[in-house]
Parts: sequence; structure tokens; C-alpha cells
Amino acid sequence: MLEQLKSYLKITWNNDDALLQSLIARGQDFLNDIAGIKLNFEEDTKANQLLMDYGRYAYNHSLELFEINFKRELLKLSIREGVKAHVAATTETSS
Repeated sequence: MLEQLKSYLKITWNNDDALLQSLIARGQDFLNDIAGIKLNFEEDTKANQLLMDYGRYAYNHSLELFEINFKRELLKLSIREGVKAHVAATTETSS
């Protein structure tokens, strides 16, 4: 994830690696909380893109705008995971 975020932000130096790792961890926690589950950021391209954008906003000291500018995408993520959980729960009780 670190190299992907560095590439996304066009960062070629290593001085900010610890900061970027921290932003990744915070972004994952934030998005997992929104989704209500632990997301797989390696396989889920939509969650991965949101994580990269979270990192971009946080790195540029604009995190207060992330939820505002990505409200629709965050809501879609939450609904998508909620529907998946509902379908799984319904399937379990039907069997």
C-alpha cells in the first residue's frame, strides 16, 4: 500500500514513509468503520481508491473536506457492504 500511495501522490522520496504508513492505517480504520466490516483494500478497487484519496486529503492537510467531497462514494460503500451482510444473514437463516 505504501508504494501505491507514494505513486498516487507522486512522492519519490522516503522521508515521509512513516507519515504515509500512519495515514494508510488511519484511512483503513476510517473506511472499515464506514463500511461496518474489515475491507480488503488489495482486492476491492473502490475501497482502494477511497483509501488513496483519503491519503491524498490527509497528506495535504485537507482531511476535513474528505467526507464532504466523497459523501456519495462513502454512502455507496456503506450501503454495498450492508446489503452484502443482509444477504449473507438471510441466506444463513434460510438454509
